[in-house]
Amino acid sequence: MFVIGERLNGMFMDVRKGIQTKDKSIIHKVALDQVKAGANALDINVGPASDKPLETMVWLVETVQEVTDITLSIDSPKFDVMKAALEVCKNPALMNSTKGEEAKLDKYFELASKHNASIIGLCINEKGIPKTIDGRVEVAALIAAKAMEHGIDMDRLYIDPIVMPTNVAQDQAVIVLEAIKQFGLLSSPPPHIVVGLSNLGQGAKERELLTRTWIVMAILNGLDAAIMDAADEEMTKAFITAELLMGKAIYSDSYIKAYHASHDHVQK
Repeated sequence: MFVIGERLNGMFMDVRKGIQTKDKSIIHKVALDQVKAGANALDINVGPASDKPLETMVWLVETVQEVTDITLSIDSPKFDVMKAALEVCKNPALMNSTKGEEAKLDKYFELASKHNASIIGLCINEKGIPKTIDGRVEVAALIAAKAMEHGIDMDRLYIDPIVMPTNVAQDQAVIVLEAIKQFGLLSSPPPHIVVGLSNLGQGAKERELLTRTWIVMAILNGLDAAIMDAADEEMTKAFITAELLMGKAIYSDSYIKAYHASHDHVQK
């Protein structure tokens, strides 16, 4: 499982404080905590913490890079913010994200090619989020085809089927699972599949239980990446165990410890 740590987001109070006071120590701590917990990448999102998203995003990227060389996921709906952030990334980044609309895909894939970046394509088009399996697969197919046109290998493409909050759209949980399964048939090799995991349990009383159970089901269907809190130990144990039972790791009594040992990440 490719874990994209979600905590460097201006929606969280500590990160918002770090951004607004330009306190690098707060940002450093959040970044290193996610890395130490096993994140493979760090999602960088200004959120509502600043009315100058471009300048703030550049500051965040540069600040995080002072303490780690891990892959950064540049999370912004604004193209100019994405472009500016990629220009200061020291290593190839992950672009989070672009909608599955033809004009936007061309623009974002051109930028990805220029910076050798990976990219997340969202199953959202001009009509919004498709409510059916076939609708999501149709958007995903367009995203994959456009990636190929621009020379983006499937290993650099992540498709997000968009999970919905269970407490308001219960039927969507199983629809997304089936869509994930079908995404694996889009190409050979298939693109990666990623979700913003916290969306599933948003507003629900049993949020943690819902997301832990669903991620195991999603892994069985082909999910291989998630934007989540890397420090969520129970969630991590759940997906490590699911992958073990699917034969993706060799069993030992210390298989959880072995997973973490094999996923140590570079720090400065």
